[in-house]
This record gives sequence, C-alpha cells and structure tokens, in this order.
Amino acid sequence: MKIYTKTGDGGDTGLQGNLRIGKSHPRIIAYGAVDETNAALGVVLANLLDDDISGILTDIQNDLFLVGADLSNPDLNDTKNRVSLGMVEKLESLIDRFESELSPLTNFILPGGTPVAAQTHYVRTIVRRSETLVVNLSEKDEINSNCVKYLNRLSDLLFVLCRLINKRNDKKDILWKI
Repeated sequence: MKIYTKTGDGGDTGLQGNLRIGKSHPRIIAYGAVDETNAALGVVLANLLDDDISGILTDIQNDLFLVGADLSNPDLNDTKNRVSLGMVEKLESLIDRFESELSPLTNFILPGGTPVAAQTHYVRTIVRRSETLVVNLSEKDEINSNCVKYLNRLSDLLFVLCRLINKRNDKKDILWKI
C-alpha cells in the first residue's frame, strides 16, 4: 500500500464510516492536535527516563491513538475504539500515586528544571491546547465526553510527572516570584 492516496488533494479528508470533511473542520484540527501531543511525547521518550515513567508515557501514546480514533468517528452508535471512563480513572490513579512522592504545592511553579522536565511541560501545554480544540469541536458536533476528561487528566498527570522528574534528578521546582 502506498503512503499517498491523493484523495485529500482537494482539501478534504476521510473519516471513519466513509465520510469526507474539509481538512479545516474542527474535528480534523482537534485530532490533529492530539496527534501533535503524541509526537511531542515521542520527543520526551527519546530521553533517558525512569522505567516507570517511560512505560506510562508509552501507554499514553497508545491511548492517544485511541483518542484520535474516537474523534475521527462521528457515529457515536459505533462503540468500538472509544475512550472509556476507566482510562480517565487510570490517569487519576497515577496522579495520586506520584503526588504521594512530592511535597505539596504552596506556590505556582514555572515550567522548567531538567531538560526532560521542560520538554514534558511543553507537551503538557500541547495537551491543554488539544483539550481546548476538542471542547470547541464538542460545541459544534456531538463527541464522546470521555475524550475531554482524558485530556484534562492527562495535562494534570504531565504536570505531576514534570515535578517528579525534577525531584528524582535533585532539581527543585522553580517557584513563581510574585
């Protein structure tokens, strides 16, 4: 199979169910941002990470493919390849687990620290933009609401992982000076 099909040369693209929509449609923009998130996580994973963090980020990359598949299927009666509440709860469990290793936040922190933590902060901002674009899509088309919940928790988890990466590398959080 060739990688190019030429079917999108006119500015439209295919969705599941043999539907075609414009490449500037909010649905395409939303799952394109999810794809960007996945690629940015690949950059983070190119670093040396603790095995537990590396495994979790790889699992998240797989989940993000599912988020994209979910968003690319406007037929909500088709229940396969959908983001589940269990996926959201798994992220919550990870947040709770890793927060127990960290000191409580008493101030806002600035993105940064080690290079890999800074990269992870950047991915977190891409997730936040992805979430915003998915919410925008939900205002125009009906979607699986678990997609928004998943992205919301993912940005929270990435924030916690940034702090954890810094702590495990003896780098203190950079506090916001007010």
